[in-house]
Amino acid sequence: MSSDTNEDLRLQALRRYDILDTAPEETFDRITRIVAAALRVPMAAVSLVDDHRQWFKSRIGLAATETPRSSSFCAHTILANGAMVVTDTTQDLRFNGNPLVLGDPHIRFYAGYPVVSSDGVPLGAVCAIDTSPRDISPQELGLLKDLAALVNEQLELRLLASIDGLTGALRRKTFLNMCERELLLGRRGKTPSSCLMIDADHFKAINDQYGHDVGDQVLKALVDTFKAGLRATDIVGRLGGEEFGIFLPSTDLAGCVEVAERLRGMVESLEITTANLSVTVSIGAAEAAATGEDILGLLHRADTALLKAKRTGRNRIITECDSETLCCGSSAGFFTPSRSLVG
Repeated sequence: MSSDTNEDLRLQALRRYDILDTAPEETFDRITRIVAAALRVPMAAVSLVDDHRQWFKSRIGLAATETPRSSSFCAHTILANGAMVVTDTTQDLRFNGNPLVLGDPHIRFYAGYPVVSSDGVPLGAVCAIDTSPRDISPQELGLLKDLAALVNEQLELRLLASIDGLTGALRRKTFLNMCERELLLGRRGKTPSSCLMIDADHFKAINDQYGHDVGDQVLKALVDTFKAGLRATDIVGRLGGEEFGIFLPSTDLAGCVEVAERLRGMVESLEITTANLSVTVSIGAAEAAATGEDILGLLHRADTALLKAKRTGRNRIITECDSETLCCGSSAGFFTPSRSLVG
């Protein structure tokens, strides 16, 4: 796997936690206070390393809320297999010309331990910083490691709170926040973005005929199927009941329809064995406008297309080709089902 691919996956893992640019939280501030007091340093931080910056979720003794990644010590820490310690920055060729060493806050000592995701992807660091050169004891390094593990646990707790417990899809608020950021990133990079709105066909009838336990199985199976047919960078959210949203970065309208048809076909092949039940979905698709539209506007256009897909027979994809005209998802016409829903 290339370094670019690794970095793309790392950034996607970071965004999954939906923590960048959030307000201070006592659970993280408590950790930086412990670092500063236990290691007797004037500066401590919990940092997260984005594509172009390091951002401080919590900090003591540091005025800036973020710094460029190019001058970040923690950007080096995330590449380390364990702690990174610089006892005297003026004697280290990697850092003796660093603006954070030559100027404010005049870093002379740095010790950091990586903060990692549940699957081992480095996200940032817990760090201790001093304005004088110094050593660090094994006990102090052990404390940094333990506190980094606490940050990991807090991130996982935040993530659990943002995930729908039944399906594993993101909850609505987290989904919208993540999509809004990805939408802005796409515009900044002049790359297209698209979204799908997906509704399970005849879901009320499934619940009425087979019971809510089977209905729950259907919803979970749908999300599992979506994830199996998507990239790691795509975002899946449960927006309410049997309705789901999928955000597709770096995907134009044609690519969006291609993904939609793949998912529709995968779902159509599903069988809920406990009820001998087949399931289908209706899908609305839309590509983001180049400027001026937020994620709610994009989802609204996809939802308008979804409503027409449901009204015109279900188990199909309809794309809003522009701001006024609804049309089929391909030049060949509506995607038609090869078999109908049972139930």
